[in-house]
Amino acid sequence: MIDETMFEAEEKMEKAVEVAKEHFAGIRTGRAHPGMFQKILVDYYGAPTPLQQLASFQTPEARTILINPFDKGSMRAIEKAIMSADLGVNPSNDGQIIRCIIPALTQERRKEYIKMARHEAEESRVAVRNVRRHTKDAIERFVKDGDVGEDEGTRAEKELEHLTKKYVDQIDDLLKHKEAELLEV
Repeated sequence: MIDETMFEAEEKMEKAVEVAKEHFAGIRTGRAHPGMFQKILVDYYGAPTPLQQLASFQTPEARTILINPFDKGSMRAIEKAIMSADLGVNPSNDGQIIRCIIPALTQERRKEYIKMARHEAEESRVAVRNVRRHTKDAIERFVKDGDVGEDEGTRAEKELEHLTKKYVDQIDDLLKHKEAELLEV
């Protein structure tokens, strides 16, 4: 019973770390990468469709990304979606591909992105702590109901604290890496 609860808690904590990774990938650095366009939805024939499903991406240079739509008729909609996504890029269309040149980040913009990254990291830490709280409540309920002994409950709580620290440390490491990446000129 406790093992199942601990397994579920670990899965949820892993999921929180994965969400943090995804959010960090969406925060752009000075380099071009397809993850910047991950959350962009394009109005494709009336249906909001993720840009990743409508085009392929290439990065021939560090600050240039080429978007090659599978359906050339969707180029205008893709351009419009990129412009409205507030990525700080201005797409140009040559009829075959869409070229996005990533401008160099200003110091002010870097600080803004670092603030966003810290906020995302805190959101993920809170998610991990919420999982810990719910799991701890479940363990205490098992002990109270007599389903497990107090020693086993105490052992499980210590293991839960260890798990929580492990995943919070992973989130902190991701944040530290992202901040270093953003400050790199």
